[in-house]
Amino acid sequence: MKNTFKKILWADDEIDHLKPHILFLEDKGYHITSVTNAEDAIASLKIESYDLVLLDEMMTGMDGLQALPHIQEIQPGLPVIMITKSEQEDLMEEALSENVRDYLTKPVNPSQILSSVKRILERKRITRDKLTRDYTAEFGSIMSIIDGNPTVEEWMALHLRLCQRELALDRYGDQALLQTLTDQREECNRAFCRFVSNNYSNWVNTTHRPLMSVDLFKKYVFPHLNSGTPVWVIVIDNLRLDQWLDLEPLLYDYFNIKRDTYLSILPTATPYSRNALFSGLWPSEIAKYYPKIWSQGEDDDSSRNRHEATLLDDYLKREGVDFGKSAKYVKILDSYDNKQLLSQAESYLRHPFSAMVFNFVDIMSHRRSESKILQEIVPDESAYRRLTRSWFEHSALFEIMKKGSQNNVRIIVTSDHGSIRVKHEILVHADRATSTNLRYKYGRSIKADSKQVFTINNPLECGLPSSKMNTNYLISHTDNFFVYPNHFHKYVNLYKDSLQHGGISMEEMILPVVELGPLRGGGHG
Repeated sequence: MKNTFKKILWADDEIDHLKPHILFLEDKGYHITSVTNAEDAIASLKIESYDLVLLDEMMTGMDGLQALPHIQEIQPGLPVIMITKSEQEDLMEEALSENVRDYLTKPVNPSQILSSVKRILERKRITRDKLTRDYTAEFGSIMSIIDGNPTVEEWMALHLRLCQRELALDRYGDQALLQTLTDQREECNRAFCRFVSNNYSNWVNTTHRPLMSVDLFKKYVFPHLNSGTPVWVIVIDNLRLDQWLDLEPLLYDYFNIKRDTYLSILPTATPYSRNALFSGLWPSEIAKYYPKIWSQGEDDDSSRNRHEATLLDDYLKREGVDFGKSAKYVKILDSYDNKQLLSQAESYLRHPFSAMVFNFVDIMSHRRSESKILQEIVPDESAYRRLTRSWFEHSALFEIMKKGSQNNVRIIVTSDHGSIRVKHEILVHADRATSTNLRYKYGRSIKADSKQVFTINNPLECGLPSSKMNTNYLISHTDNFFVYPNHFHKYVNLYKDSLQHGGISMEEMILPVVELGPLRGGGHG
């Protein structure tokens, strides 16, 4: 592919000997301006803009390293390839520390120069083109999976593939490809909702089910207890798989990482899914054995979810897990909690089992619904991932995880549910006693379009409590949200495009569960 719009400045006091190299690059579509000293290179940069500089390190007068600060002052961020006769390692390190993109040792051949230039100037285009080719080829295979009655494992693998494509597009975005991927995800979600609706009651009533919220601690946490090594469970409320994939590389220098996925129970909301994690019980069982907890309502962290420590201790007793003391439990809601956590880090390092719940992501998604400024900052899923990563990089969570790494703590990280950006309203008919959540409803004889919801007329069959006659649940499919006939347009305008949870979608149900163990060979960066 020709690159006539790419302009290169080449400064070398032996430029006459490099004519074959220049002709070779010009034949590949690059425009080359050549000078014989650093002073002329700096003068040229003051009157013309370039895409890249090839800079000889040893020139008469000002040398290449001395020229670098002037080049960066005139055109900040301009890529520079340093070329030198010297193979001294300290010289190379000094050059690279001055934002030199590549370092080549003479003699260099034309193909070597082209390879370096192409890698720097065209990497994004080359990667984007490959991404487009790969996804175009993959598109048909994804549709074949959907049409072939996929298993739970295939759905989880499919969601992972889509998440990985989305993260790749974050870096090498292409709006047309992004729209194609978005459309395909919506198609996948429609099929996934049918799959879950058809199978959910069977999963609840058998032990031969996919790994779900009620099973997670028994599989991933309890086997590590009594090992003599501290175990931490970290639950990041409302963290999606795509968000975790964006955070994971930050941990490569600290842990050996083993990632899996599991299914959240329904509704995908904190009072149901997180209590199920910490108790190993279905919501109907929690309502039966802990009626006072359940009767407090479902205002998330201010009601039913104030009792996770009790639920966890009782769960450990039922499973016969005894390490001589209660589990250590902490919930991180604000900056004060963050400081307290870090100040008490030593106590967690000494305790055999600790559980930590971090609420930042959930709080952020709820605040976005209420704040026009946050809606501008987080207009889409890509921005949602970026903001989550920025928070994590500067969070008490990252700091405590690094402390855990330094002390060989076994850490299990997971989420209780995800969220989805809702786009389509569903009219629901219900009385005043019906629950208020936008993605699920329960009450007496509530109704909505049966094609857009999972209707549960017998709650106990789906592990859900039923306090009154004719109580039923409606769980919203895909990216729908519920609105009432009264003030219809007001609530559509208020909640459309907001991040919500409680319904059925891959984003809400297919969640990461990650084991962070000591690095092989010890040590970390």
